[in-house]
Amino acid sequence: MNEQLIIERLKESKKHPWWVFEQEGVVLGYAFSTKWKSRSAYRFTVESSVYVAPKQRQKGVGTLLYSKLIESLKKEGFRIILAGISLPNDKSISFHEKLGFQKVGQLESVGYKFNRWIDVGYWELKI
Repeated sequence: MNEQLIIERLKESKKHPWWVFEQEGVVLGYAFSTKWKSRSAYRFTVESSVYVAPKQRQKGVGTLLYSKLIESLKKEGFRIILAGISLPNDKSISFHEKLGFQKVGQLESVGYKFNRWIDVGYWELKI
């Protein structure tokens, strides 16, 4: 994990919760939300993200983190959580769908990762 990147993200999302799973001083995963758009009309919608260290996947860490994040966003009065998923990514899709997210759209070639253009699908959860 890039600690500087995490620090920058924390600074940008002061009003949005972060949940961190730590064991013996080691961060094993985190989940957070960010503002989806800056206009007032979208203030009840957030975009979410989750990261789990590779050796901790399939152990319930991500589900625990995301469940806490969803619960806290609901308490804060948010209505929609959007998850943008780089495609293809069957594991992330299955994970989000397991938590109740539904696919609502796909943008073609909007991201650039791994030396290629990628599509990003959007899944939403109404809370």
